[in-house]
Amino acid sequence: MGTSWLLMELNIHFLAQSFGAVVSIGICAAGVMGLPLVISDYRHKKILKRFKVTPISPALLLIVQVAINALMSIVSLVLVYIVAVIFFNYQMYGSWLSFIGAYFLVMISIYSIGMMVAGVASNIKIANLLCCVLYFPMLIFSGATLPYEIMPTSLQRISDILPLTQGIKLLKATSLGLPIHASLSSIIIMVSIMVVCVSVSIRFFRWE
Repeated sequence: MGTSWLLMELNIHFLAQSFGAVVSIGICAAGVMGLPLVISDYRHKKILKRFKVTPISPALLLIVQVAINALMSIVSLVLVYIVAVIFFNYQMYGSWLSFIGAYFLVMISIYSIGMMVAGVASNIKIANLLCCVLYFPMLIFSGATLPYEIMPTSLQRISDILPLTQGIKLLKATSLGLPIHASLSSIIIMVSIMVVCVSVSIRFFRWE
């Protein structure tokens, strides 16, 4: 009985710490792998070339794809939360409003990286290569799979360079109810990435 209770407490504590990291996987998969490859496939099949002679702008095309992939990420978030609550008695310690705000900021920021790849990759092979180079290091070293807190200091320094690491820090802070000023640097980095990547993706968008 004592051992079972201890394991339950450890599971709750671990999930409370890891919830933000787990839900970020859906963001990363849809934004860095899904979105760019769909746009690149459209370019490869000459679909974008047909759009070029219509009033559709690169911004509108990218926004539509972002909306579709955002829906997938949100569904992933809801499913993870339901499983966490039902099977692990998960409880959000922070404000849901703050967490949702952080979630959308991280999502748009990570998606902007995918938008940039989608906009500038000349063909689907290059897009696929760029997606893999961006996706797998972020998935493995950002804290999404291997907890950031148990990484060696040297690996943490490398991890801090990755955009998703900053996003996970922000999601963890809001889910645990930590003061917002503790995540100010992560917010600034996320916003900066979003502005730069969106600007590049629209400015250098390739129709063909």
